[in-house]
Amino acid sequence: MKYKSMQGKTVDMEKLMRQHEMMPAVGNMKVNARGDQLGPGGVILRKREDIVAEYYETNPDALANRKTPASKPEPDPVPSAPAPAAVKATKTTTATTTVSEE
Repeated sequence: MKYKSMQGKTVDMEKLMRQHEMMPAVGNMKVNARGDQLGPGGVILRKREDIVAEYYETNPDALANRKTPASKPEPDPVPSAPAPAAVKATKTTTATTTVSEE
């Protein structure tokens, strides 16, 4: 994923992600950029793969609700009507006049 900055420089986002994946993430979750759970001093307590595996083991509905890329979306039984056109909001202004007493 290469992007161009506002100054026209090319930035390789994948390279940046790989370089900094072991850096502690900003926030209060105590994880690194990969999602590994960190302990005191930045020591990895649980790897991301273990956390994800535990989640799917303890939540059987998570696999049933997860869509795979091979599955096709179900067609709508009734074709839906086209969405109504968006109404543009207008801003009204009132003119004010000041009267000075002379």
